[in-house]
Amino acid sequence: MTLLAGLATETRRAEHAGIDLLPTAEIARLMNAEDRTVPEAVAAELPAIAAAIDAIAERMGRGGRLIHAGAGTAGRLGVLDAAECPPTFNTEPGRIVALIAGGPAAFTEAVENAEDDRAAAVGDLDALHLTADDTVVGISASGRTPYAVAAVEHARALGALTVGLSGNRGSSLGAAAEHGIEVVTGPELLTGSTRLKAGTAQKLVLNMISTITMIRLGKTYGNLMVDLRATNEKLRDRSRRIVALATDAEPDEVTAALDATGGQVKNAVLMLLADIDAATAAELLDRHHGRLRDAVQAAAKD
Repeated sequence: MTLLAGLATETRRAEHAGIDLLPTAEIARLMNAEDRTVPEAVAAELPAIAAAIDAIAERMGRGGRLIHAGAGTAGRLGVLDAAECPPTFNTEPGRIVALIAGGPAAFTEAVENAEDDRAAAVGDLDALHLTADDTVVGISASGRTPYAVAAVEHARALGALTVGLSGNRGSSLGAAAEHGIEVVTGPELLTGSTRLKAGTAQKLVLNMISTITMIRLGKTYGNLMVDLRATNEKLRDRSRRIVALATDAEPDEVTAALDATGGQVKNAVLMLLADIDAATAAELLDRHHGRLRDAVQAAAKD
């Protein structure tokens, strides 16, 4: 295993040694300049990211789960990604899961020693009863965090798909996984503070993995979130706008369709586009596994 001091994410930028003496505006400029390099680092890994997404979508299409596993900032980003999918894509409970070293308390409080607990990673995964259709994404800026590496190694031994997302080339995590994604963002503005560029890169990649996987699973219609779960007034307003954008229907027609479908955006869109009732729309969507575009095309042939 590579020593921590030898990792790019741990290297000191000598030119920033006097950063605390600079004016605030200059520090902000330097930090912004560092942040602008992150998308380029992610772009270099797009082939690996796309390959991982295709493999994940295939398994999720068979009913598998997407499971993130990490410690510290990496673990919290995994929790954030998992928490955002149900309201955005109406994913079923337990379909996208996040494991964080130290348990749920580690999301708001640092549990630094937990990241070294390999046995905890094994136990956390065993509690989920992994199958070959599941995917485990280990997340670690260093690429050597024991909790993340152990999670990936154990998941792979059980036949699950594995992805290793790290911030250093030639990482233990990348080697352990079937799909290694190594986004090298280099030394941080504050030496070793990988919640900065490395964390930003992880967030961007996790956005891609979950969003594009959901697109592949038919959770969108074009670039519209038709599987949106409207749980507050903002989202109910967004639902109305999405239905209107997808159908060009008048406001009263949109409202009537959403009322008839219990607020289900996808069903309301299909009702209006195919000129069918709510029950027929629900049956057609069920027949096409919730894929709105397929249902619309099938309705047009009938």
